[in-house]
Amino acid sequence: MTRRIALYTGSFDPVTNGHLDVIRHACRLADELVIGIGVHPGKAPLFSADERVAMLDEVCGPVAAAEDCVLKVITFDDLAVWAAQRVGATLFIRGLRDGTDLDYEMQMAGMNGGMAPDVQTIFLPASPNVRHVTATLVRQIALMGGDVTQFVPPAVASALVAKAPKRA
Repeated sequence: MTRRIALYTGSFDPVTNGHLDVIRHACRLADELVIGIGVHPGKAPLFSADERVAMLDEVCGPVAAAEDCVLKVITFDDLAVWAAQRVGATLFIRGLRDGTDLDYEMQMAGMNGGMAPDVQTIFLPASPNVRHVTATLVRQIALMGGDVTQFVPPAVASALVAKAPKRA
């Protein structure tokens, strides 16, 4: 039997409950889920690639284990289709929050399908309770001293508090 290997890419800066929702569903579809952290020189993330790998391992490992799915976390600095080919993925996992996401992701799926026709894109709708969560908004709230505990796992909330500037 062929193992189903899925690749879920993003910046994961930081990993949110929305990401976890997609990961939980993806683990039910694949035997192995590879989370690919895109690392691009033009971007200045809040968390280093190593910190994001560690966070994803910590918070997603138990989720994958509960679904009997092997989890791997990698970084890549080139095209996602090339990362998919390197890890042997036949599925791209993409989360959808709303129609705006769908428009963008349909374009991306078309381009990826043209470059790597052997890798199928699977769209997973976000659960209603996390549809509004974005890593960008989580970062902004946390860096301004706001409480993000309802939007991220506890370990991530702690890491965000450590990164936030101290307020007088």
